[in-house]
Amino acid sequence: MIGSGTLDKLDLAILRRLQENGRETYDLIGEQVGLSPSAVLRRVKRLEESGTIARYVALVRPEAVGLGLTAYLNVRLEKNTETHKRNPMDVFRAAVQSWPEVVECASLTGEMDYLLRVVVRDMAHYSRFVMETLLKHPSVQDCKTSFVLDTVKSTTAMPV
Repeated sequence: MIGSGTLDKLDLAILRRLQENGRETYDLIGEQVGLSPSAVLRRVKRLEESGTIARYVALVRPEAVGLGLTAYLNVRLEKNTETHKRNPMDVFRAAVQSWPEVVECASLTGEMDYLLRVVVRDMAHYSRFVMETLLKHPSVQDCKTSFVLDTVKSTTAMPV
């Protein structure tokens, strides 16, 4: 079902409700979208099984757990580095998975190869991450950082 366009208006309404509150009861969702709780349950199960709903999570405010600094790092990789006969991008992608400071990593077009969203306690933590982890990685050639001053909009909801 992923990307197949088979979602109807009731599926989309259910997805909007769940994106607002993933713990909402099927009774309440049913009232809001005009279905019985059992019909909502069947649709949600189908959306989960198809992969349209990937997972359920608790969204934690970084500052509530002592992570007060967010940075976006543009990373450029060495194109001709051979590490254990693996592509530098593959080596980098594997390494990123083990770095807890990196909460998001996207492959880019253009001058830089990756954009990392990094969340850390403070500038000292950021400096250690960059100097001791990121720049020591054999595939990394360069990085450029932008620090978040203020978050204007932050959502995990898809515009369905």
